[in-house]
Amino acid sequence: MAARCSLDQEERLRAAGFLYVAGVDEAGRGPLAGPVVAAAVILPEGFRHSRLNDSKKLSEKVRNEIFEELACDSRVLSAVVEVSPEEIDRLNILRATHEAMRRAVLDLPVAVGHALIDGLPVKPFPCPQTALVGGDGLSLSIAAASVFAKVFRDRRMLELDASYPQYGFAKHKGYGTALHLARLQQYGPSPVHRRSFAPVQQMSLQF
Repeated sequence: MAARCSLDQEERLRAAGFLYVAGVDEAGRGPLAGPVVAAAVILPEGFRHSRLNDSKKLSEKVRNEIFEELACDSRVLSAVVEVSPEEIDRLNILRATHEAMRRAVLDLPVAVGHALIDGLPVKPFPCPQTALVGGDGLSLSIAAASVFAKVFRDRRMLELDASYPQYGFAKHKGYGTALHLARLQQYGPSPVHRRSFAPVQQMSLQF
């Protein structure tokens, strides 16, 4: 039986003496355009939510509803950070993602005692960490961070769509879909495309 998404990890760490335990996740590593976004979320003790899960398993409507619920709950502490396409090109996407995660934890209004990170360890990191592969389906804090990061990034791509409507960012959110690649071929890269990503590099040579 698959493990349920719960606060078991958080409660274990609190019992070990860590007062503030944050879940950390990211969104937007794969797209050809737009920022990579990381979120850090601290949920209150005893927190329960019937629908919160890995954001990839939720519909856009449900993700937005959960985001609004959590964002309006004063007991939930959160921070969301984006790293720009320019910084992604300078650092590379893995280092840029790790930098976003570090900044998100440091942007929380309290000092985090321990972080639960979705995926593999991030080094260096500003506090002790536990990396959980598939953590957004195991830890409610990570699941909350995944929702915050995904919703924030999707909304940012809608803003970029208004500035660069020819690329269709509202539809594909910057991922390398057939539509996106066709528009890249037609118009060339925009200022918010990641020049270090191979499909964008190839298009850049033609313009």
